[in-house]
Amino acid sequence: MNTEEYKGVWVFIEQIEGQVVGVSLELLGAGRALADKLEVDLCGVLLGSNVKELCPQLFEYGADKVYVIDDPILDKYRSETYMKAVGDLVRKYKPEIFLYGATANGKDLASAVATEVMTGLTADTTMLDIDLDKRLFEASRPAFGGNIMATILCKKHRPQMATVRSKVMKALEPQPGRTGEVIEETISLKEEDLRTKVLEIVRDTSKKVNLADADIIVAAGKGVKDAAGFKLVCDLADALNATVGATRDVVEAGLIGHSHQIGQTGETVTPKLYFAIGISGAVQHVVGMNNSETIIAINKDPDAQIFNASHYGVVGDLFEIVPLLTEEFKAALNDVGGVKTHA
Repeated sequence: MNTEEYKGVWVFIEQIEGQVVGVSLELLGAGRALADKLEVDLCGVLLGSNVKELCPQLFEYGADKVYVIDDPILDKYRSETYMKAVGDLVRKYKPEIFLYGATANGKDLASAVATEVMTGLTADTTMLDIDLDKRLFEASRPAFGGNIMATILCKKHRPQMATVRSKVMKALEPQPGRTGEVIEETISLKEEDLRTKVLEIVRDTSKKVNLADADIIVAAGKGVKDAAGFKLVCDLADALNATVGATRDVVEAGLIGHSHQIGQTGETVTPKLYFAIGISGAVQHVVGMNNSETIIAINKDPDAQIFNASHYGVVGDLFEIVPLLTEEFKAALNDVGGVKTHA
């Protein structure tokens, strides 16, 4: 493969019912930085039915060009239709780098496209960079149970592809009125030729915790030990009207459900305030919360790795400190009429 033929940074723009998924806007921000380093265009890839009207929003968030395939056959996501559409675009326009959100659809599509065009894919990346000397895309992610950060390179094949989870990158501030080039393409598929059909969309109506939008999170680690220690964390969260989070150890111990798990195998969060209580600071957890605005750690080990990721640290016994904090917050918030958060 002649890799020099491939130029440009692409972002797959996922949309659901005509609304751009947030991670796609975040990836336009990350892609803008990569494209500027490489001195190439940043391009969005937008598929669906009646979606062309979304292009102005993508230009405002950093895209220079948007490749659009607007066709009823792409109305609902299907692997075979989207893989065909994206594969055709890749072969025709030859992008250098291609980013996807690590959503259910994004991960499915990225792996399918990697197979279709015979290239590599790095999953769940947390850091993106460019080696300008070799013009290589550096996609980094935790490896070996989160004990190290591995940087994955795709030296011989293009495009260089990666999936990135929501909240890991930050979207740019939109520039109203910013414009770009719309490139319209078509797809050569007919409904009767497809092996799959969407019969019904069933929405998940179960109540789930919304960690991603929480302003305050109180998170428990292995140091809470048992249900009694975990209750102290919940009491502090109640006092702050905050959302409870947890590390994988706490979830696997059965103290709380997986929907509360934060980290590489859980949710990525960016609250205004994050309490890390009894959390050692393993990489697989830190990658899920290190973009929080303010991080406060409580741990009895002064050498705990969590302090390296924290803005403030308290070295001490959480079983003594957390109840005192809870009472102080209760008293202070009662004086000022409470605190409002998104839980």
